[in-house]
Amino acid sequence: MTANTKPLIAILDYGIGNLHSAQKGFEHAGADARLTADRGLIDDADGVVLPGVGAFAPCMAALGRTGLDAAARDAAGSGRPFMGICVGMQVLFAGSDEAPGIPGLGILDRGVRWIPGPVKRPQMQWNILDRRLDHPMLDGLDDPVWAYFVHSLAPEMGDGTDVVATCDYGGPVVAAVARGNVWAAQFHPEKSSRVGLRILANFVAAAGRRAG
Repeated sequence: MTANTKPLIAILDYGIGNLHSAQKGFEHAGADARLTADRGLIDDADGVVLPGVGAFAPCMAALGRTGLDAAARDAAGSGRPFMGICVGMQVLFAGSDEAPGIPGLGILDRGVRWIPGPVKRPQMQWNILDRRLDHPMLDGLDDPVWAYFVHSLAPEMGDGTDVVATCDYGGPVVAAVARGNVWAAQFHPEKSSRVGLRILANFVAAAGRRAG
């Protein structure tokens, strides 16, 4: 990638949800963002994004049907920046309470659980991110960091070593994780205004550094 070339971000197109909103968000953040199921383009991209909305089982079925489950695993294991968003975050884990017996991609260990306690599900609101790690995902953002959520489940906390941020919804709920080159957000950066655009721009910058 030259200084005048935008990082190429492959957004995995497996027919689930409004993928164009994710594409537009990354374009606004400075990427050459393309919706694609083409394995060659995915393998050549500077960064790869797995969005997702709806439910765990249909997302896993669509990934398997399109062959993008293997592409996602390979991209996450390649060292290039990789990001899961909303249900695209949840399918990175081993499995979900929403779909017992259906394995996730297993890129991140542990499971995804229903949000506990006497709270309304889904959480459908703006909420504040509570930082747990100093991570490039949240670079350049001053507290309070507001993000937009629509979800009924979230990853387990585990030992907390990869939890970038939580939010308070009847207790701490995992909102973002990162392990090596893999970033994941339970909230919707593409719907989170200035905060979301900065998070997407931080990912694009990471992809640019990797490509350069």
